[in-house]
Amino acid sequence: MPAFVHEQQIRVRYADTDQYGVVYYANYLVYFEVGRTEFMRSRGQTYRSLEESGVYLAVTEATCRYRAPLQYDDQVLVLTWISDIGKTRMTFEYGIHRLEGDERRQVAEGFTTLACITGNGKPRRIPDGLRALAAEAMESS
Repeated sequence: MPAFVHEQQIRVRYADTDQYGVVYYANYLVYFEVGRTEFMRSRGQTYRSLEESGVYLAVTEATCRYRAPLQYDDQVLVLTWISDIGKTRMTFEYGIHRLEGDERRQVAEGFTTLACITGNGKPRRIPDGLRALAAEAMESS
């Protein structure tokens, strides 16, 4: 397990659900993005500051495995951690849990791989500061 796992609570909005009253499958990727964005913020790095410095992270792969449905007004815990970092790419993993009182039940899991690119879409090396942030978060405890 990585040294740092970010926990972000969210509540399922009515707009997140489909005609059957369950969270629409693509919204789990939105929950991943919330987890990833808040993971970065909690480590002192915002997407805004990255982009202002000319560094962009583009999702190149996303996978989600669904285990149980979420419904409107469910309280959700998104766990996020970095599992891999290369020269130009990094991978975040996620666990999505429904909070049921003091218990949590995993309802989905997945990952996203992001490529580091310039403002005009060309690949670039991950900056040293971002690499250090990822390495620190990945160190075993």
